[in-house]
Amino acid sequence: MKIAQRMSAMKPSATIGMKVKADELKKQGKSVLSFAVGEPDFPTPDNVIEAAKAAMDRGETKYTAGSGTTELKEAICAATQRDLGLQYSPSQVVVSNGAKHSLMNIAQVMCDPGDEVIIIAPYWVTYPEQVTFTGANPVVVETHASDDFQPDLSAVRSAVTGRTVSIILNSPSNPTGCVYEREVIEGIAEIAVEHDLAIISDEIYKHIIFDGAEHVSPATLGDEVKERTILVDGVAKTYAMTGWRIGWMIGPETFVKRAGALQEQATACPNSIAQAATVEALNGPQDSVEEMRAEFERRRDFVVERLREIPGVTCATPRGAFYAFPDISEHYGRTLGGREITGSLEMSEYLLEEALISLVPGSAFGADDYIRLSFATSMEDIDGGLSRFKAALE
Repeated sequence: MKIAQRMSAMKPSATIGMKVKADELKKQGKSVLSFAVGEPDFPTPDNVIEAAKAAMDRGETKYTAGSGTTELKEAICAATQRDLGLQYSPSQVVVSNGAKHSLMNIAQVMCDPGDEVIIIAPYWVTYPEQVTFTGANPVVVETHASDDFQPDLSAVRSAVTGRTVSIILNSPSNPTGCVYEREVIEGIAEIAVEHDLAIISDEIYKHIIFDGAEHVSPATLGDEVKERTILVDGVAKTYAMTGWRIGWMIGPETFVKRAGALQEQATACPNSIAQAATVEALNGPQDSVEEMRAEFERRRDFVVERLREIPGVTCATPRGAFYAFPDISEHYGRTLGGREITGSLEMSEYLLEEALISLVPGSAFGADDYIRLSFATSMEDIDGGLSRFKAALE
């Protein structure tokens, strides 16, 4: 059976891959502690669950409009006004099956073969895969822990060519937890305006910020920038609703209309019950958002302190999201558990097989000196996992 040539470039998700390996070991009766998947361990808030039940009782189990219900789009616009001070209309919103789906829709609608998209590294594993799938080329701009992973604006400017169509931003960042400074966002916005580029701003972690850091959305920097910015968000991280699969894009009406047409042909519509639940998540009490954020900050402090106690490991302090991104490259060249550690993949495999802790290699994020550790899990597991981590390297 023929398989399209474009599929040869599509790699499996590294985060999901590590989870699968961990699950296989668990089935063998081994006590694996997993820090691979970015999934809050908190339950979905009760009011959201009750809203889903009520929607089913009302019989809201049929198809909706392909790009989402008007009620949910209005709730998204109201939440965006509340959180960012930005006004949008429902016609500028497409609701999708998670923010990842929104990002794929954007790539498909925006990119032609040969186009270029600037991506800041370390990057979320899916960004370059989605760009490559369209036949476009990801152009990576590297950042460094010594600069708190802030992009160098001169490097971003140098990456722009006549084929560049957009820049993808993710702040707070997966995997680093970096929150881009206002002057960085302003500088990238200036570059986008100068070269007539779109800005794709993935703000899925915008409510998970620590130390009083400021989340700056490029769309807040004036109408000229807003008109070329596509916001991507969802309820997975903020409301512990990963399995509900609701995300969205907000942007210029002409672009969003095309994305809606694509989605209608691909999926018909997002889940009707999850859409009703999301209306309640956005419009209802927001107490749980702060409770989860505060707990993530407490875990962040614990994780960073413990990582820095491990010889040969350094770790920048994440100011958002729920990931630590320690540099473990000082251990490269060692032989551990009978294997030579030459990079993050070998280190991750060693830690999984020998220490029974599941982490994601930094190579999947374009940064081989690091590994990603999610602290969206219990303090008990974090404590046990970090003890195993330290022992495995000692």
